[in-house]
Amino acid sequence: MRLRVEFTTEPFDLDEAPAHAVVARDVVTGAELDAVDVGPFGNTAEGDAEQVLGAVAALLRESLQAGATRVSLQVNVIQGAGQGAGEAT
Repeated sequence: MRLRVEFTTEPFDLDEAPAHAVVARDVVTGAELDAVDVGPFGNTAEGDAEQVLGAVAALLRESLQAGATRVSLQVNVIQGAGQGAGEAT
């Protein structure tokens, strides 16, 4: 199964990236994920379910330890070719 995660960390700082945002970015770029896209207001990454879930656990743990007061995230299953809605993998 493939997953896509979208996340943001807060509080925002428009002048420079806060430590928690840098840590979150480092976690996803260092994980074995595909299609990583980091930006100032939102980040996405895709990959195998195990890698995405592991990265999400590390992202939550490390960004909160680095000062994040809120982490918003959404995880979606990416439907693959030939995989119908509702099919278990």
